[in-house]
Amino acid sequence: MSQKYKKTSTLELSKLSGKILVAMPYMQDSRFHQSIIYICGHDANGSMGIIINKYLTGLSFHDLLKQVDITIGYNCLDLPILYGGPVDIRRGFVIHSLDYTIESTVCVDDQFGVTSTLEILKALSRGEGPKKLVVALGYAGWSAGQLEQELSDNGWLMVDANEHLIFNTPVDEKWRTAMASIGVNPAALTLECGHA
Repeated sequence: MSQKYKKTSTLELSKLSGKILVAMPYMQDSRFHQSIIYICGHDANGSMGIIINKYLTGLSFHDLLKQVDITIGYNCLDLPILYGGPVDIRRGFVIHSLDYTIESTVCVDDQFGVTSTLEILKALSRGEGPKKLVVALGYAGWSAGQLEQELSDNGWLMVDANEHLIFNTPVDEKWRTAMASIGVNPAALTLECGHA
C-alpha cells in the first residue's frame, strides 16, 4: 500500500458533511459491508448519511410513485431505488445536483443537495427536477461521537464526493472506485491499518 493511514483528526471531523465514507473490507456490521455513504449532515449531535451503492430490490421508482399516489407522466424515468440505510427505511431521499432546489432542499455543499419531500417526486414524475440524482429509501445515522469513534477505530476511509462517483459510476463498482480514487488496494488492507 502506497499511503500510510492515520487516525482522522479533529479538524477533518469538523468537515464531514459532503464527504463520502468508504467501509473498510473488514467492517463488522453486515449492513455496511462494502458500503459507501454520502454524509448529508454532521454536527455535535451526530451524523446522517445515505448509502449510495446498494440497490433496494423489488421496488422501482414507478412503484414508489404509485405507493404515494403520484401520477406517472410519460417523461418519467423508472429509476432504480437505493437502500439508503437501516434507519427509517420508508422515508425517501433524493441526492441531486443543484440545478434544482426548492425550499426544503438541504444544500450540503456547492455541488449537492438533498431533498426528501413529495414535491421533488412530483417534479420527477413529470420529467422535471434535477438533471443528476439518486433516489434512496432509509438512511444511516450515528449518535454524538459515534462516527468519530468509528473513524478513529479505522472502520471507514473518507474520500471527497464527486459527481462521477455519486451519479455516473455503476452501483456495483462504486466501492472499488472510491477505494481506487485514493490509491487503496482493498486486498492490501489489514486490521492493523492506521495503527503505529
